[in-house]
Amino acid sequence: MVKKFLEGGKIVGTHGVRGEMRVECWCDSPQVLAKFKTLYFDEGNEKIKVQSRAHKNMVLMKIPGVDTIEQADLLRGKIVYIKRSDMKLDKGVHFVQDLIGLEVTDAQTNEVYGTVKDVLRTGSNDVYEMTGADSKLYYIPAIPDIVDEVDVDKGVIRITPMKGLFSDED
Repeated sequence: MVKKFLEGGKIVGTHGVRGEMRVECWCDSPQVLAKFKTLYFDEGNEKIKVQSRAHKNMVLMKIPGVDTIEQADLLRGKIVYIKRSDMKLDKGVHFVQDLIGLEVTDAQTNEVYGTVKDVLRTGSNDVYEMTGADSKLYYIPAIPDIVDEVDVDKGVIRITPMKGLFSDED
């Protein structure tokens, strides 16, 4: 199911004494999250105006009306959400949250291999962590030689597995 609001990060602490908060960024980079002037709490039910800036691997965020360290500390642990329609993705690029839970199938035989549990960022390419029907974890490189199609609407990733991906064969 495609969500209208996506998790962007989590408030993990305060910064200074004037109500600024440190946000652990769950986007591609802190710069991505810091560009938003409107975020949301409570899975999109509460709209908040923010002023943010990237700082090292975090985002420093200020919400109007939160002016003390004590007020900011009360928000620790809250998840901040981004409205999906505010994010623009290139063709063929997907939100990690949309990939988790997709069924992985063979592109030729439609055999079901398992379900995507997580997406690992390795630098050169993403890797889909998949729980197989045998409950084992498998790691599928998200490269064109293996991944034939990602169809979020149908809930499936179609792959052509390379030798040894699901067994010890050469």
